[in-house]
Amino acid sequence: MDWFGTGDYEIARQVLQRGVAACFLIAFVSAVNQFPALLGDHGLLPVARFVTHVRFRDAPSVFHWHYSDRMLRILAWSGAALAATLVAGLPQLGPPWLPMLAFLLLFAGYLSIVNVGQTFYSFGWESLLLEAGFVVAFLGSEQVAPPVFVILFCRWLLFRLEFGAGLIKLRGGREWRDLTALYYHHETQPMPNPLSWFAHHLPPWFHRLEVVGNHFAQLVVPFFLFAPQPVASVAALIVLLSQFWLVLTGNFAWLNWITIVLAFSAVDDATLRALLPWLPAGEAAPDSPLWFIILVSLATALLLVLSYWPLRNLFARRQLMNASFNRYHLVNAYGAFGTVTRQRHEVVVEGSDADPADETGWRAYEFRGKPGDPGRRPRQFAPYHLRLDWLMWFLALGARDTRWFEMFLARLLEGDRPTLRMLRVNPFPQAPPRYVRARVYRYRYTTPAERRETGDWWVRSEVGLLVAPITLSWRTSGGSRG
Repeated sequence: MDWFGTGDYEIARQVLQRGVAACFLIAFVSAVNQFPALLGDHGLLPVARFVTHVRFRDAPSVFHWHYSDRMLRILAWSGAALAATLVAGLPQLGPPWLPMLAFLLLFAGYLSIVNVGQTFYSFGWESLLLEAGFVVAFLGSEQVAPPVFVILFCRWLLFRLEFGAGLIKLRGGREWRDLTALYYHHETQPMPNPLSWFAHHLPPWFHRLEVVGNHFAQLVVPFFLFAPQPVASVAALIVLLSQFWLVLTGNFAWLNWITIVLAFSAVDDATLRALLPWLPAGEAAPDSPLWFIILVSLATALLLVLSYWPLRNLFARRQLMNASFNRYHLVNAYGAFGTVTRQRHEVVVEGSDADPADETGWRAYEFRGKPGDPGRRPRQFAPYHLRLDWLMWFLALGARDTRWFEMFLARLLEGDRPTLRMLRVNPFPQAPPRYVRARVYRYRYTTPAERRETGDWWVRSEVGLLVAPITLSWRTSGGSRG
């Protein structure tokens, strides 16, 4: 075994490469299904308009040269197909440059999407996927031992992800410090899943234990990822358990899944075989070629230099959350839910063909993931990401940039089919309505007694009007929100 590689992390390499590739696969399929309606030629925030105001050097993307929905679909389907080969492990059977090239192509393709995705691609897990894809590219193939520097950098990425999130919470809302955050989180999180209602109704002592467990997993455990084995593997197991609980109780796209994948960078083969004795014994890989050692060393040096900015951010008074320090989204700052809202507000969009003063004529559009009909049980969508539904959650919190929502209302009045396909229920299947409006409701979970009596999952009460009834002429006359 050469000094550069380690034979103790072959299973970890398989999990890292295939797992990250699986997340890329989901991300590219999501782009095929949602990008044209949101950002395409006739989208809510068209790319063609965006690239006229933003330089290539500030947001590198192939779409600066040309954008069309057809080109987007070609890029996204090509990325999905390439990611599928990596999930199957095919490039990993060849020379070490082959999976490296495959992951760097995925990185470049998805970077082109993210950098023109505007608010629809402003989530931390986009940068996380790009960084993880770039890093695991240098793990090589089965013809070389996994480079120890890359394995350690995967742990450093996991450390920043977890410790950064822990610090954000500690510096954030008081509810994280007085251990009450989980009294509210399961009810007010962006997109509850089928088990969130049950998690919310667990006893208060359990919710306080959840917060204590979260602080331990994010503020203490990450340091042990760099400890000798088997301590590092135990630390990784704790991260895995905490992330699986988040998977069971919420919809956070691929954030939790890619964190689970990264945790395997701290689990050595010996520990896995001790836990799973049926796993086959690995074979010693040949020494790494000189060109591979040089290339991986240069990439590692670059990543270490870029680590200065997120490392400084961890100890900054005003810690940035989900921030990129360069246009390539490499070596970023992570963290979420520094504060937990105590009340849930939802924007309900309605249309009408009748006199807008007639309340009986209004019918609601239903979204796929976000709460709407109180009798509909929340669904599971993660690791798939419903971008429109997530932005509707931010809209209810008072998001400043609402250009996309104004265009969304206009598309409903036009009966735009790509936009309507993103919804679960279109109450006007024959022709678009004459009017649309948006109302804000406060939502809370039903109690177990209310659930038994009504069968509903939610109780809602109207807060007020966000957008008064509008017609298509509102858009052309420069109307604004109510």
